[in-house]
Amino acid sequence: MGSASSTPVSASSNAPSAAAPPPGCPMHETSSASVTGGSSASTSASAMTDALNPLNNIPALSQSPLSPSQRTLLSRERSTSSIPRVSSSDTSTGACPVVHTPGKDASASPDPAVEQDGRWVYPSPQQFYNALMRKGKDTPEESIEVMVQIHNFLNERAWDEVRRWEDIRDPNAAQRIELSKFEGRPQDLSPKARFHLILASIFPDSYSSQPPFDRHDWFVRRPADGSSQRYVIDYYSAPDDEQGNPVFSLDVRPAIDSPGAMYERMSEWARIKREAWSKASATEKAGSTSTAAAAASALSGRS
Repeated sequence: MGSASSTPVSASSNAPSAAAPPPGCPMHETSSASVTGGSSASTSASAMTDALNPLNNIPALSQSPLSPSQRTLLSRERSTSSIPRVSSSDTSTGACPVVHTPGKDASASPDPAVEQDGRWVYPSPQQFYNALMRKGKDTPEESIEVMVQIHNFLNERAWDEVRRWEDIRDPNAAQRIELSKFEGRPQDLSPKARFHLILASIFPDSYSSQPPFDRHDWFVRRPADGSSQRYVIDYYSAPDDEQGNPVFSLDVRPAIDSPGAMYERMSEWARIKREAWSKASATEKAGSTSTAAAAASALSGRS
């Protein structure tokens, strides 16, 4: 990506080699696109007009099939993430997060164990499929399980990167951070992604011209001091690994919304450059030493 801070991650543990990169997370798209053609045309109108949940800017999705043409029964089981959520008096659980209003769908009633755990809950395959249907994305039902696995896997890796940044800032407080809300913004290029695309047009050998396939803005709360920080996450698809498994690159960084965030970004950039220069210097020095040794050996052989 032309960015040393991008983190490549392989989905080999969660997806077979045939899996394709998700074309932007359907759970986070908020545009009111009309549904046309195929099975998507049968999507219920009520599902298209659900009120947006302010925690994630997406509707509360039903666990029931929305399309009469759905042929396969999809799992309604939802996995709990490792991502802590801000404590609130709201009794609903979140998925990816998709928040369910208690009583709206009996099959999607909150799980008390999940509520007590205080962590975000990922969407079930049925919810994920419903999200695709409401956006008019005709996706084979047999692919949904793998897409959910990749989706959850990428969110976990993104949270690992957020914690890494927070650990740099304050190692003692990093373990207590919480995700208060997030926004999916797949249609909005971040300033950094836009800048890299410009650089790619000028230096095609150094920068990739491939734009991110998704973008999230995550809002992290720091209970230690009550402050919050917005993180920008650009998701890129990368070449498959040697086993043919899909690989993704995540560029996670604090948004420059304050002087402190700018300082953190600049400090991390300087650290990465120092490491790169040190590594290049060590490699050059090793090469020079090897050349000198070879020359000395040659001279010794002549004497």
